[in-house]
Amino acid sequence: MDVLPEITEILVKIRNRKPLIHHLTNFVTANDSANITLAIGASPVMANDPLEVEEMVLKASALVINIGTLNHQALDAIIAAGLTAKEKGIPVILDPVGAGGTSARTRAARRLIETVMPDVIRGNLAEIQELAGQSGGIKGVDSTACETGSERVAISVAAALGCVVALTGRTDTITDGKRVCRIDNGSPLLTSITGAGCMATSLVGSCCAVSGSRFLGAAAGIAVMGVAGELAGKSLAAGEGVGTFRMRLFDAVYAVTPHLITEYGKITCEEC
Repeated sequence: MDVLPEITEILVKIRNRKPLIHHLTNFVTANDSANITLAIGASPVMANDPLEVEEMVLKASALVINIGTLNHQALDAIIAAGLTAKEKGIPVILDPVGAGGTSARTRAARRLIETVMPDVIRGNLAEIQELAGQSGGIKGVDSTACETGSERVAISVAAALGCVVALTGRTDTITDGKRVCRIDNGSPLLTSITGAGCMATSLVGSCCAVSGSRFLGAAAGIAVMGVAGELAGKSLAAGEGVGTFRMRLFDAVYAVTPHLITEYGKITCEEC
């Protein structure tokens, strides 16, 4: 199953339409998420006041929810925005950052899933394992889980929740429980900067905003992040490190083209 033509078409649509992506996200990486959204060609908004979240989401083409800096006082507003988006058919992408790290964070992630029923869940293996009712290895918000069997976990969660799961790791897995895409792009340096996962979630939101398929939208967002990360890593000269890599990552997302995705994308897809 060749999805590269659909992925490259999604990239073209983003740059033609410049969709508005509403973020209810964490304060540590809000700036990174906004800038990566701009880099791919979409338009970010970070409105989080309870008095305007529902109105703002109605103007958006996708809603990205990220619980990286969990605030239970804001959770009701996040749920209200999510329910409004679902009612209007606006794709909802959830990043359950650190699920399993604390009981409060895990409860918040589960409440969001049960009430909002997100279209896409983007997380690392430990977070997805927690949503599957398994005990994942997590330190703070970072996964320490062994990736053996990660694809089976992703497929089972997607099937059980009726959504798309985008599990990022050494090999990224995107599945709706019936189909699975494996993406083998990226760079080890992505684990050495803050917010790589949050930025990937924003790219998924940008892609889902213009795609009728949440599965292909998620695959496109993760593919762009993987190819851009790989190209940014390869561009570094001796003595350049994570600071330069971060800047080159934004540049690479900005400069990525359908041709580059086709040339560098290591993507395989099949029926489950």
